[in-house]
Amino acid sequence: MRPIARFLLGLVAVLVSLWAVAALWIDGPASRPVAAGLCGLYAGAVIALLVRVRPFRRGALAAIVAFAVVLMWWLAIPASNQRDWLPDVANPPTATIDGNILTVHNVRNFAYRSSDTDFEPHWETRRYDLTKLRGLDLAISFWGPTQYGHTIMVWEFDDAPPLAVSIETRKEKGEEYSALLGFFRQFELYYVVADERDVLGVRTNHRNEQIRLYKLGTSPAAARALLEGYVEEFNELASHPAWYNALTGNCTTMIFKNVKHVFGISKLTDWRILANGHLDELAYEEKVINTSMPLAELRLRSDITARAREVGSSPDFSQRIRAGLPERPAP
Repeated sequence: MRPIARFLLGLVAVLVSLWAVAALWIDGPASRPVAAGLCGLYAGAVIALLVRVRPFRRGALAAIVAFAVVLMWWLAIPASNQRDWLPDVANPPTATIDGNILTVHNVRNFAYRSSDTDFEPHWETRRYDLTKLRGLDLAISFWGPTQYGHTIMVWEFDDAPPLAVSIETRKEKGEEYSALLGFFRQFELYYVVADERDVLGVRTNHRNEQIRLYKLGTSPAAARALLEGYVEEFNELASHPAWYNALTGNCTTMIFKNVKHVFGISKLTDWRILANGHLDELAYEEKVINTSMPLAELRLRSDITARAREVGSSPDFSQRIRAGLPERPAP
């Protein structure tokens, strides 16, 4: 076996084995001693295969087969809707469409007081006339460096408040989000269907995040198709829960699963889909957002953070955060 091929095969065997050990520890038995024992047994077996079995190719392939066994177990771990959820994700949204009338249940419209955990809960049923759908907006929220952010889709209507959808983790009481744990089967997938005062306001006013809001050049028909796709997604989750995954099933990859036929974006393998803080740059190149000014100016004018903090929980939150936003480009 050639040295380069031997090295690459060994590298693959080591990397997948490290993932398998992490999966056994994180998603394996709740008992830490039992989980530690499984991890040690697995790691010892892999080391023995790589060190003692000859030719090396046979031992490396056996280690990869052992990984495949762990992977099959991992993929079979069931998600659940029956847990002791945090109050802000306690009720899964559902919706029906009767002709042109969309009825959405469990729209979150919490009134936040001193923090994002101090609130008066309000779950609402709202009705929307889909013939009055005006357009689609994209919000990107940053909690630190702007290489990565959280993406939220917002549908605007002529005769109703905007409807926002944020794809997030569904956390249990006592649980906190972890970027590392997000790669494993620790959090169920959850669609926050909400009023903008809730899902945007809680970020700017209580989590000290920065938000840019972009009006998209998506036709009302395409925006409706996307919304109907989201309805199918969260209705399905209400009866068949699924796992969140920080790489394959997060706030941006789930959006692109639905919008590739709506935006007309061709670069679906572009690095900016994962480094989603640059998603506006990709949309700018594809002319999905306003291109009448340089991107740097567009970003500055699309920053609604200060306005959202000034508006607070005012009933005209959505109208006031849009004051001065660059115009929506033609579809």
